[in-house]
Amino acid sequence: MAKDRPSVLQPLQHGTFRNIWVANLVSSFGALIQGVGAAWMMTALTNSVDLVALVQASTSLPIMLFSLLGGAIADNFPRRRVMLVAQFFMLAVSALLTLSALLGLITPWLLLTFTFLIGCGTALNNPSWQASVGDLVPRSSVGSAVALNSIGFNLSRSLGPAVGGIIVAVAGAAAAFAVNLVSYLGLLFVLLRWKPAPAPAGLPREAVGAAMFAGVRYMALSPQLGKVLVRSFIFGLTASSVLALLPVVASQIPGGGPLVYGLLLGAFGLGAVGGALISARLAEQFSSEAIVRLAFVGFAICAATTGLSPSPWLTGVALMLGGACWVLALTLFNVTVQLSTPRWVVGRSLSLYQTATFAGLAAGSWLWGVAGEEFGVSNALVASAIALVVGAGVGLLLSIPPRVMLDLDPANRWQEPQIALPIEPRSGPIVISIEYKIRPQDVREFLRVMADRKRVRMRDGAREWVLRRDLSETDVWVESYKSPTWTEYARHNQRLTHADEVIGEKLRNLHQGPERPVVRRMIERPPNWFAAIAANRTIDPP
Repeated sequence: MAKDRPSVLQPLQHGTFRNIWVANLVSSFGALIQGVGAAWMMTALTNSVDLVALVQASTSLPIMLFSLLGGAIADNFPRRRVMLVAQFFMLAVSALLTLSALLGLITPWLLLTFTFLIGCGTALNNPSWQASVGDLVPRSSVGSAVALNSIGFNLSRSLGPAVGGIIVAVAGAAAAFAVNLVSYLGLLFVLLRWKPAPAPAGLPREAVGAAMFAGVRYMALSPQLGKVLVRSFIFGLTASSVLALLPVVASQIPGGGPLVYGLLLGAFGLGAVGGALISARLAEQFSSEAIVRLAFVGFAICAATTGLSPSPWLTGVALMLGGACWVLALTLFNVTVQLSTPRWVVGRSLSLYQTATFAGLAAGSWLWGVAGEEFGVSNALVASAIALVVGAGVGLLLSIPPRVMLDLDPANRWQEPQIALPIEPRSGPIVISIEYKIRPQDVREFLRVMADRKRVRMRDGAREWVLRRDLSETDVWVESYKSPTWTEYARHNQRLTHADEVIGEKLRNLHQGPERPVVRRMIERPPNWFAAIAANRTIDPP
């Protein structure tokens, strides 16, 4: 008997996730109304196509620039507190935007400044919220929770722009800004009432700079995740043309105006909701790479039709297809990152994914805006459709990894060893060596497993990793690496996951001898160490 498909609504059974999801739905609704107001106000302030396109770029650019910082903060500070700071900041900026619009003080560059600042708040908020999803629902429900987030955003996208168009047409852009201002209040109320369990006491918090570097290092040494970043950048770069140029498309349609623009955005959002609803079924029937290629090609059809169609109805149908493809691609990218990343670095990994995507969106918004200014909007959209087809072909070289449920919970097998020399947490560098005895016939397999061991060690913070073979006793191999301090050595070991432990188990099985591999932990000392003690340049006693 076939198993019932898990419902995409299943994560709503978890109360805290449900409350934040609903509040986010309202906040997204307000943000999209504000976006319609900003885009349409720009068309009233200037005839420059590239400045209109920069409205979207000014929101995407800060996410590209500051998302990694937001991810490092999300992994090292209480996420509820981070989201509260971000929401209060965006509330204050939205209040200033509304006031400036009411007083008639808005200029094109001041409008871009306000949208940029709101984007900065989003860059701080999003990594904490997305990383919190894995804390609020079971790991098996993460995919459904991410799809639900997409459904929520695109439900608001399907109605928000249309409502925003009506508000702008009837009461002006300032009223749209005021609606967005009010929409923050519900989410702030829910976050203030949320009382997450206190984090267990552990090692000292990483410095923000070191945490950002650790996130980049983890991603750089995770080749499968690197493919996701490249493909998400390409998708953002090529697909951004439609949303960036849609205000101009709407204004050029006979009888077009803010209401038509809102309705077209609503069609895009409605298609996105449909895409989110069918994403689970498609994931059962097709590989991740097949879905991504389908999304690229489908969005190419959307872009070409939007550029060439004289009919708002045909354009709306094309935008529904584009919305479905948009959410299919971005949801799959997001879920792949979440399910391939352990909790200690998930905020930074998601932020790097966002950085790649929004870098593509920001660069693409500028690129297609300039192309629209120079060669016409229709030609720019057709060119972006061709680029999207090429983006689908990139999958032949950089295919998205298959969906595999890895056990990325901490292994928690490491216990701080007993040492004879009393040292402080900041003492170092610490040099670790592990001695194996390997039979000649096992050397090839040993080296293959050691290649994975090196990648995991370096990914989790080890430095100067080397593998040596004894010239006299040729069955003796020594793995060694450094950690800058004792604290970093402990942190490195606590990052080990159950999936990583498979590598250690293989090495232990290849090791020959009655005892386990010999582990030595040493502290590096220069010959003039006693002079350093006299000068108070060391912190551990002899």
